[in-house]
Amino acid sequence: MRKPDLAAAIADKADLSKEQASRVLNAVLDEITQALSKKETVTLVGFGTFLQRHRGARTGKNPQTGEPVQIKASNTVSFKPGKSLKDSIN
Repeated sequence: MRKPDLAAAIADKADLSKEQASRVLNAVLDEITQALSKKETVTLVGFGTFLQRHRGARTGKNPQTGEPVQIKASNTVSFKPGKSLKDSIN
């Protein structure tokens, strides 16, 4: 499912136009992004939790040559699914 498909599904279930649903979806995603950029955790009860995690610098390996390569430290986003989500897919 892509973003337009998700917006269409929201429009059907919430009795909104596709344009309104798309704006709602964009607003939700923007708020999640802003919260994560401030190092806040976003918890949607029953669905899951989005967290910002720090990855330390490390040494990797170039798969073509086998030479060691330094990988810089970076931040990434992690998702921990909630119980309801886990139960629905199992």
